[in-house]
Amino acid sequence: MGKISVVGLGPGDMAQLPMGVYHLLKDGQPIFLRTKLHPVVETLEKEGLEFDSFDAVYEANEQFEGVYDKIVAQLIAAAEKQDIIYAVPGHPMVAEKTVQLLLEDKQGIEVEIKGGKSFLDDLFQAVRIDPVEGFQLLDALDLKQDEIELGQHVIIMQVFNEYIASEVKLTLMEKYPDEHLVALVHAAGSQAEKVEWLPLFEIDRMQGVHNLTSLYVPPLAQDDRTKSFQTLQYYIDTITGEDGDVWIKAQTHESLLPYLKEETDEFIEAVEKEDSENMVEELGDILMQVLYHTNLGERSGYFSLEEVVETLNKKLRRRHPHVFDGIEATTAEEVDALWQKIKLEEKRELE
Repeated sequence: MGKISVVGLGPGDMAQLPMGVYHLLKDGQPIFLRTKLHPVVETLEKEGLEFDSFDAVYEANEQFEGVYDKIVAQLIAAAEKQDIIYAVPGHPMVAEKTVQLLLEDKQGIEVEIKGGKSFLDDLFQAVRIDPVEGFQLLDALDLKQDEIELGQHVIIMQVFNEYIASEVKLTLMEKYPDEHLVALVHAAGSQAEKVEWLPLFEIDRMQGVHNLTSLYVPPLAQDDRTKSFQTLQYYIDTITGEDGDVWIKAQTHESLLPYLKEETDEFIEAVEKEDSENMVEELGDILMQVLYHTNLGERSGYFSLEEVVETLNKKLRRRHPHVFDGIEATTAEEVDALWQKIKLEEKRELE
């Protein structure tokens, strides 16, 4: 059996291609490219290098997961006959799903990561940020708003075109102000590098296809992260802290109960009146009371917010096997019967 040497072609032009990778590519081993859509490929072809690429696999499949599995299968089949080189854009260990799949399921094939250069260093330089302050690297093709940390530098890769940029914009605008200043970074570190600062709501006005474009989203100031649960925790901790609010520090679980009941009654009234705006406010007031109680639990040493969240997460997971584990329950009656069975098992375990 052969070996797969995985290399990165760098983030842009030939000046960003590591010398060691360059020499390995010219060593004569068969070379497979994840895609030929990379600036250095044309130059290497002019130098006489020949490649097999997987672009045809992309074109024949609509779902990326299927593409990645087929690429890995073909690489392993080729490596069973001889040593090969697999070249990917950037660095092999930065946002390369096929490389992760190779490392997970090698079927006896040796896989060696030989290095490369990611686009991250050049992007940090282009927008002049220090990653030690905290940053997230997210994929535009799998962007989830609940995973975004508003207090960190956020880098969203694979913003290829206007359609993807529009999807990214709509997701980000659920969390950030429409006018939040962001940067489209094109071909970071190369001679064609361009940094385009613009309001968030304008990012989908790009034209054409941009294979080397990422979006940089600066962090929001603490008081601007109004849609962040972490901000809520920060406010509660400050209010109940040593230099915080005198009234709340004098409360107990018992003394707070009337307020919890009052806020719950007001929410019920808002529901009965179909007053959605007031429902939002009253739900916030109920959550505030919950956080008062969890903070009091932390200060007294009896329990913490993390314990409350852990208990709830485990309960949600355990009581919804029909959602997570493929258990059949298609009607409300079947779900209720399932819940009763699970709760009975939970009770027996506590006895």
